[in-house]
Amino acid sequence: MNKRQIAAATGLLAAMLAACGGSGSGSDSGKANQTAARLTMGGAAKAPAATRWGSVKFGGGGYVPGLIYHPTSPDVLYARTDMGGAYRWDAATKAWLPITDAFGAAEGYYHGSESMALDPNDDQRVYMSTGMYLSENADARLYISTDRGDSWQYVKLPFSAGSNSPARAVGERLMVDPNQPAILFYATRASGMWKSSDHGQTWSQVASLSTHNMSKSEINAVPQNGVVGFEQVLFDTDTKGTGNATQTIYTAVAPDYAAVAGLAYAMYKTTDGGATWSGIATPADVAGFYLPHMVRNKDGMLYVAFTKTSGPGAGGPSRLYKFDGAHWTLLKQYDAQQWVNFGMGGLSVSGTGAGTRIALGVTNSWGNYEGQPVVQLSDDAGLSWREIAAAAPHVPANNGFSGWTDDVEIDPNNPEHILHVHGGGVWETRNASAAKPTWTDASVGIEETATSALMAPPPGASYTLLRSAGDVGTSVQTELLKSPVRGSWGMFNSTFSSDMAWSNPAYMVTTGSHVWNSTVAAAYSTDAGVTWQGFATNHPDALPNENGAGNLAVTKLNNVVWAPSHAAPAYTTDNGATWTYTNLPALAHVGIDRAYHLAADRKNPNKVYAYNSGGAWWAQWSETPHFYTSTDGGHSFTESATFAANSWTADFYATSIAVNPKAEGDVWVTDGKSILHSLDAGATWTRLSATAPIWGQSQFQPDVYGATSIALGKAPAGAQYSASVYVAGVINGVWGVYRSDDGGVSWTRFNDDQHQYGGISTLAADQNVPGRLYVSGGGRGVLFSY
Repeated sequence: MNKRQIAAATGLLAAMLAACGGSGSGSDSGKANQTAARLTMGGAAKAPAATRWGSVKFGGGGYVPGLIYHPTSPDVLYARTDMGGAYRWDAATKAWLPITDAFGAAEGYYHGSESMALDPNDDQRVYMSTGMYLSENADARLYISTDRGDSWQYVKLPFSAGSNSPARAVGERLMVDPNQPAILFYATRASGMWKSSDHGQTWSQVASLSTHNMSKSEINAVPQNGVVGFEQVLFDTDTKGTGNATQTIYTAVAPDYAAVAGLAYAMYKTTDGGATWSGIATPADVAGFYLPHMVRNKDGMLYVAFTKTSGPGAGGPSRLYKFDGAHWTLLKQYDAQQWVNFGMGGLSVSGTGAGTRIALGVTNSWGNYEGQPVVQLSDDAGLSWREIAAAAPHVPANNGFSGWTDDVEIDPNNPEHILHVHGGGVWETRNASAAKPTWTDASVGIEETATSALMAPPPGASYTLLRSAGDVGTSVQTELLKSPVRGSWGMFNSTFSSDMAWSNPAYMVTTGSHVWNSTVAAAYSTDAGVTWQGFATNHPDALPNENGAGNLAVTKLNNVVWAPSHAAPAYTTDNGATWTYTNLPALAHVGIDRAYHLAADRKNPNKVYAYNSGGAWWAQWSETPHFYTSTDGGHSFTESATFAANSWTADFYATSIAVNPKAEGDVWVTDGKSILHSLDAGATWTRLSATAPIWGQSQFQPDVYGATSIALGKAPAGAQYSASVYVAGVINGVWGVYRSDDGGVSWTRFNDDQHQYGGISTLAADQNVPGRLYVSGGGRGVLFSY
């Protein structure tokens, strides 16, 4: 995969999209397929043209825990995300390039990076540790690239990682010895310190420091899977490339691991390359604190941040000290006050001696006001400080920037250039010395929204796509190349599902989790998302069941059927003023999030379909899957007598339902294993034999499900079936997105191995442009074909 050949100019892409009747977003995310291999299960449908992919622009949309600069090569910079892959900065286009889009469905768990490390002697070599959630198992991986992330190989690590666990900005945990770059050290959360002497190929525990591996019970005793453990590695050297291993190394350990491993100090030091270690006494006022970052200046001085909680957005009290190897000097402190309790996160230094520049990220600091600390800057080694982010110009002005300033980086080649992360991406200033530096959103190219649902409207709508996502809510995409300006901003923490009235697509509804100062769990718009109004009342069971499986279907103006997680669906005919239960039963709470999949027939809005996937086939509490049809607008339902015999019990998130908008009663289901098709509103079903799961060692679930998501869009001229059908699944043992233009008789791979996005979950197909498909990647935002 040659990401360096990514097209930089979006103008060319826009022109190409205009020529095919639509708009697009982002630059070409890689070379198109030169050929489309056709997989035939009978029939002779023409293979679609080669597919190109681009990002539907949101802009950031997710947390970036770490920025990693190469120490000497200008503009060599990487961003790691917690669950949406990794990026490399492209200085020519002033945008981030995704470098993990080739990760497939089986690698979705490894699509977040806990730590990244660069070789100071070779700016082509990149290391990236992965594994989203800490466990007692050895389930982490180390991905290794020798071409700046254009291609990767991985090795299995003998410990676990937690890229999406608490304290994910702490570090960096993984570091390369600048003098002997074959040596790497890794500060793990629950298994002590580890070392590799062969460029990461094999690893051994640094037994001289600790041999303790935390048990499952010890890990579970820390709330929210939040074990921090060893926090970072710091080589105390001014040289590189000598060929001799660096002898003096510092590390820090959090109180959770120290307590169970019998370690008495928060910092340790070795002067013999790790053969022996000695504890370093830290100041008494930071006993029991975490050390999110410690950095070394060129003059050998260490700067160490301490904060009471682990983050993201750690709270205080907090302290910044400098350490000369023997003495600690307090530089800055925050103690809890009424309304505020500031922590410390990001930390970076530049220069030497009394003129050292220090940039400090102040966490748990929300808002934007004069006197607020967000990014504090000192140009005299910490004697005095000034604020450079709060109340300073930001472009665009309405984007948030405070709270999770868990990493701050001074460009090693330009101290005027400072970057910091936050919960929605990256900000930068290039005039840090100004009294009020100007900050610019530096998230261009990063698309990290965690998409929960996609809906493409009918022809004639004033927008292109309706998208629901975690943390950011529901947005209405009017132009694929531009960030959305319409959305349910501030109404929900996250949204789970959205739909529009096919006869009047300006009417749309969304559901999600309510914010702290409201109990609204669903809202509607009558002007295509320009303005939103919360329903007067919620579904009676909505608030206790605000989980991601909750979804809804819109039949016509003011008429909605809503199925919160586990609840019996209910309907409203008056925009939520009143709700009436349908005759469908509630779903048992069985330790897994589940709900009915709902879909409204687009040709006959009186028909509504409800699909209960059954839970999980391997669990004792699972049930037979069920399919129901309503002919009175979703008020009452009748079960299909033939569906259960054809279907497979599977997790809600591995299943889906879609209707053919061109034909009444034409319904498609993916049940995690197969594709099912009904032409008579669910009365009878045909199971297609095209897909099958990929099984590994687990007896509980496949490594990759056979068919998980399905969508129907505009068919090309001359197609044998009235819609193009797209499915995410496995055909002939190969996972991907597949397309059929003959009603499922034959299928063609629609994506390729370079465009897998950590696993594609949700699909929506355009009703105006044949071959236009919208997909959600694994924490990788929304992509579209063109």
